[in-house]
Amino acid sequence: MSTDDPAERTERSEHGDEPLDDHDSSDPAPSRSLRRALAAVGVLTLVLTLLAGGGIWFLTDRYAGNIDRIANVFDDLDEDSRPAPPTPVEATAEDPVTFLLVGSDTRETTDEGVAEGGRSDAIMIARFSGDRRHAQLISIPRDSWVDIPGRGMDKINAAYAFGGPTLLIQTVEQLTSVRIDHYVTIDFQGIIQVTDDLGGVDVVVAEETSNGPYTFPAGVNHLDGDQARWYLGQRYGLEGGDFDRVRRQQQFLQAMFSKLFSSGTFDDLGRLDGALRTVTAAVAVDDTLSDADLLSLAYSLRGLRPENVESFTAPVLGTGREGAASVVYLDEVTGERMWAYLRSDSLAANAGEFGDEALPDVPR
Repeated sequence: MSTDDPAERTERSEHGDEPLDDHDSSDPAPSRSLRRALAAVGVLTLVLTLLAGGGIWFLTDRYAGNIDRIANVFDDLDEDSRPAPPTPVEATAEDPVTFLLVGSDTRETTDEGVAEGGRSDAIMIARFSGDRRHAQLISIPRDSWVDIPGRGMDKINAAYAFGGPTLLIQTVEQLTSVRIDHYVTIDFQGIIQVTDDLGGVDVVVAEETSNGPYTFPAGVNHLDGDQARWYLGQRYGLEGGDFDRVRRQQQFLQAMFSKLFSSGTFDDLGRLDGALRTVTAAVAVDDTLSDADLLSLAYSLRGLRPENVESFTAPVLGTGREGAASVVYLDEVTGERMWAYLRSDSLAANAGEFGDEALPDVPR
């Protein structure tokens, strides 16, 4: 069992909640997890959408050279015991593609692809459907109490600490019976810089709230990168706590994607260049995904729009304690329905069954 539990450490800064890019080790695990979840979703989606707009540019060393490769992620997995690949709903569709996203404090990795410090701050499954017009992003709480192959019951992020991306992939595949095709690590700093590159984004605040040096009045707020750090990093003063933070962050992503598609990014080579350089510098992928493969996937996703990207959390029964650790207990029954739809690439058509796990449009 993991004994160094960041969730048990002191949470409050004397200056209020920390901004999104703070790396203070006293920041509790749940808040860091939610921040990295934002980064993971935002950076991956931006990479894919921007590459679709940038086309051949990605094939140059200017961009491909920015993306690190993590070696040997899938080499030690037993193919005979892994889940079968998902099948397209329509015979004419392409094969669905599933990523495991891990957000961490730094993109610096060991030879085994483990972020320095050995921690996974956000864990998400990203599925691009066979029709390439839908995507699902499912967050698995980092404190989820699961069976880790060869280690027994522990928090799911302990799998990353014990055995890096390979053991984490094994754990997620065992939990969900969903096959993971590729592995991505994200440095969340890029998402903030892209916000500034876009000239800021508009978010709707339901009730006035303050954090750090900023007050966010009820109604439409135009946020630059620094304001976004504080807005998205807020942990206190939200009625729903961390759940409101997740909803707030997902709303911010929706607003950012809408700005991306309406801001002329793909018509302005200078802006496109800056966005590509920023985003690709924040990404590392497994070495089975070549530059050509990534470009091909990005191009196939050219019809994907933000309104067709649905965000969920793995169904949760509640929270509790295992020894000294605070943990999250997953709902195995509801979860199995979600994973079954994901395995058959039909979650988009059945998303309404998981309303409690979907994130609403306008949070506090």
